[in-house]
Amino acid sequence: MALLLLLVMLTVCAALPQDMSGKMFTFPEESDTDYVRLTTSRQSLSTLTVCLRTFTDLNRDHTPFSLATPGVFNDFVIYRYAESNEFSMNVRDKAVRFRELDYKPNTWHSLCSTWDSVSGVLQVWLDGKPSSRKYISSGSNITGPMIIVLGQEQDSYGGGFDAKQSFVGMMSDVHMWDYTLSPCQIQRYTNRESFPSGNVLDWKASFQTFGRVLIEDQQGDCLL
Repeated sequence: MALLLLLVMLTVCAALPQDMSGKMFTFPEESDTDYVRLTTSRQSLSTLTVCLRTFTDLNRDHTPFSLATPGVFNDFVIYRYAESNEFSMNVRDKAVRFRELDYKPNTWHSLCSTWDSVSGVLQVWLDGKPSSRKYISSGSNITGPMIIVLGQEQDSYGGGFDAKQSFVGMMSDVHMWDYTLSPCQIQRYTNRESFPSGNVLDWKASFQTFGRVLIEDQQGDCLL
C-alpha cells in the first residue's frame, strides 16, 4: 500500500508546473515510453517560431519536437535524418528537407524554425545560421487542441511512438511563439542574450514527464 501511494505521489509531482530556468531534460535511453508533454491553451496558429537546444550523439533518425492535433498528427514536427545529414520539417502533414546543416554530435546546438501560413514559407536556423527559405504549406492554419511532445514523434494523437525515432540526449530552453522571430531575435536566443520568451510555450510552461526523463541542471561552460 505504501509503495502504491509513493507511485501515485511521484506521478502527481511530475504533472505539476515547474520553472525550468537553468534546467534541462535528459533522455538517457532509446525508448517508446520516455517523453515530455507540454501544455498550451492555444487552438489556432497561423504563424509560428519554435526554438530549442539539443545535445546528442545519435547517428540514427530521431525527433526532438512533435505537435499534433486530432486531425493532423504531423502538424509541426522537427525530424532529423542522421545518415543524410538533413532536417525534415513537417507542417500540416507536409514535409520539406534542409540539407548540409552543420549538426555535429556531442555538441550543444540551438535550432529555430519559422513558418508563415500566408506565404507558406519555412526556414531553419541552426546555431544562428539561416537555411534556404522553402515553401511547404499555405492557406491553412494549425487548428484544434494541440498535443506537444518532446523526444518522440506522434504517429497518432498523443501516441504511436517508435523507439527507433526517439531522441536520446539533453534538451533545454524550449520556446514557441505565434509569430516569426526576426533574425536578430534568433541570434540573441542563440547567444543566450535577452530575447522575448515564447508566448505559446516558454521554459516555464506546464509539462508532464513520462518514463525515464530526468530534470537536471543545465551543463555549460564554467565561469573563470
